[in-house]
Amino acid sequence: MLKKIAIICIALFGMLLAVPTLVPSSAKYFPSWIKPIPLGLDLKGGAQLLLEVDTPVMMKEKNAQLYDEVRSAMIDRDKGVIRFSDLRNTGNEINITIREDNMISKAKGRLRSVLGNNVGITSNGKTLTISYTAKARDEMISDAMSRSIEIVRRRIDALGTKEPSIQSQGGKYILVQLPGVDNPEHIKELIGQTAKMTFHLVNENITNEQLASNHAPSGTQFLPYMDNPSQIVPVYSRVEVSGDSLKNSEASFDQNNMPVVTTEFDSSGARRFAKLTTEHVNERFAIVLDGKVLSAPTIREPIPGGRGQISGGFTLQGAKDLAVLLRSGALPAPLIVIEERTVGAGLGADTIATGKVGAVVGVVFILIYMLLMYGLFGLIADVVLIVNLMMIVGVSALFGATLTLPGIAGIVLTLGMAVDANILPFERIRDEVKSGAPTLRAVDYGFNRSTKTVMDGELTNLICALILFQFGAGPIRGFAVTLSIGVMTTLFTCLLLSKVIIDWYMNGKSKKIGYIRNK
Repeated sequence: MLKKIAIICIALFGMLLAVPTLVPSSAKYFPSWIKPIPLGLDLKGGAQLLLEVDTPVMMKEKNAQLYDEVRSAMIDRDKGVIRFSDLRNTGNEINITIREDNMISKAKGRLRSVLGNNVGITSNGKTLTISYTAKARDEMISDAMSRSIEIVRRRIDALGTKEPSIQSQGGKYILVQLPGVDNPEHIKELIGQTAKMTFHLVNENITNEQLASNHAPSGTQFLPYMDNPSQIVPVYSRVEVSGDSLKNSEASFDQNNMPVVTTEFDSSGARRFAKLTTEHVNERFAIVLDGKVLSAPTIREPIPGGRGQISGGFTLQGAKDLAVLLRSGALPAPLIVIEERTVGAGLGADTIATGKVGAVVGVVFILIYMLLMYGLFGLIADVVLIVNLMMIVGVSALFGATLTLPGIAGIVLTLGMAVDANILPFERIRDEVKSGAPTLRAVDYGFNRSTKTVMDGELTNLICALILFQFGAGPIRGFAVTLSIGVMTTLFTCLLLSKVIIDWYMNGKSKKIGYIRNK
């Protein structure tokens, strides 16, 4: 008895989950975790972007950092300078020649202590070759992928875009779906910026001749202004303060009512920023974003509080965008737009209308067929089928799935398979009754002996759905999700709920079954 009550309660709960989706106005009466199922891009309209994480550029930057670390380790005056020559970055590895034979072992040990186990060090005579291990490279790429997804999500959420779908695809791509967004250009520009901000001192010793020749001396970079690329600022390559230390950034207005971006550093960044502004009063420092100078103000006085202000002739929207970029963090690697697709809201509405008509027509024909073929038991099957449909919608909404056109196709296909799962025990019951068994025992035999067949068929469908989800993308995954949920709800409703309703009708007695007909 308890088992039957539990089955009924589960069915009622599954149906309850579907109410906010089927009757949107009722959503306000439900807890926050019971929400209507959101519509996908093809139903609601919007934009889709396929982004590629440019890992080769990231690894190039990592090797440049490795070059600096190797050089710093060799000229560490506290531990003793190790004389070297021919320090080169080949793109994939760092080569360095140690001048003295008796210092090779010491150089290896120092590099190992500084660089850790993420690098491999090999020697050929006096020449050492340092490169990241394959495991370290894989971890860097995997970390870059997960960080990029999270940063893209934060940037889009900060813009107020509703119900975005952001997911990894193929281990190298990021699929971004933005329902309701008609013009993705602004979002594409915003999420595509690396937003790597650094603070550098300006090299005031550079001559006009050096600027004109565009040949920067060692340790100096010639960077253009962001709002005036023709104007070049010579900055020291050394990063005084990194944007990684930023804790918060907001758009605001200065004393002249001009849009600016206020920044706040964490404790470590605040200490470094205070040290920079204390030791270099009356000197200029450059605020660099993605290789371009935002501004290069003069330090008038120490700034100990860790709060700064960036001005650069921003518009209010430009200040807000920059604040979002800095607040969400810098991308570990550039993002390349591989594919862009826009679906109009009108097309989405037409798709919904067509999908509704197709689904309703299909369901109605199924209900009529079951009623004509199996009479009272057909009516029970129709009730179970409606419960199944509501449970698919409810469970999908509970798990946060997004309803797409392929998802609707998956639901309709599931209902067709659910009919088959009902027909099998019904036909088995028919055979048992024809062979002379009482109807009560025929019902038990029918369900018991058809369960294995139904399970085999549904589990095969589940395996196919899981394979589609694992190796598919976008719409294929939407189809696989609804199909997987449909398989589970079909097994529950057709093998358990259907049997409970029939047992309730039979009430422990062998009653006449009106659907038996001679073929």
